[in-house]
Amino acid sequence: MARLKEFYKETVTKELTNQFSYSNPMQVPKITKIVLNMGSSEFGDKKVLDNALGDLVKITGQRPVVTKARKS
Repeated sequence: MARLKEFYKETVTKELTNQFSYSNPMQVPKITKIVLNMGSSEFGDKKVLDNALGDLVKITGQRPVVTKARKS
């Protein structure tokens, strides 16, 4: 299981239950999807794009999909 999901289940759900006094554990909001986007006008340079991709890999642990704009 991912570290974020474990942290959410163990720590955050208990704190939310106490803070909002939920009577049922099914009332606690759940994380369904996390999306990260990055955009810049400086991505024309290949080295800048590679550095940005490396940063996203370090943050997420997954290689991002590069999508270039159809129109400038």
